[in-house]
Amino acid sequence: MNRIDFSPYRRTMVGFDRLFDMIENQARVQGGDKYPPFNIERRGSDAYRITLAVAGFKPADIDITAQANLLVVKGQKPDESAEGEFLHVGIAQRGFERRFELADYVRVANADLADGLLVIDLVREVPEAMKPKKIAIGGNTLTVVDGQKDSAEAAAA
Repeated sequence: MNRIDFSPYRRTMVGFDRLFDMIENQARVQGGDKYPPFNIERRGSDAYRITLAVAGFKPADIDITAQANLLVVKGQKPDESAEGEFLHVGIAQRGFERRFELADYVRVANADLADGLLVIDLVREVPEAMKPKKIAIGGNTLTVVDGQKDSAEAAAA
């Protein structure tokens, strides 16, 4: 297993501890089980889609939970007794749990199950208070009030 040493970065990058911890934990946790297979795709600048191949699962068999920067998808098949005897079992029927770390302000917009594919749409919605703002230098600031210039600044202009 390849182990990445983040100690040089930890010394010079302040506030990134959570990111380094997530990367190290993912390397340890996600090492083994590859079931179910999944895709992650970018659908726009702030839109993403996770697609999991969950053949044989019904919507009632799947539980999707989103909590503080973590998306957990669990699948559990109910015990069903088959009428016949299986000679070969090639379709996985076991339960699963997949965890996805989400960035700040990413939320689940929609989830749908069709044709054996579970599709989860994610959207990043940055609050207005967190978006970049233009800061004027000096005393020549222009304030906008209800779409119009301030009366003192309008007279000066």
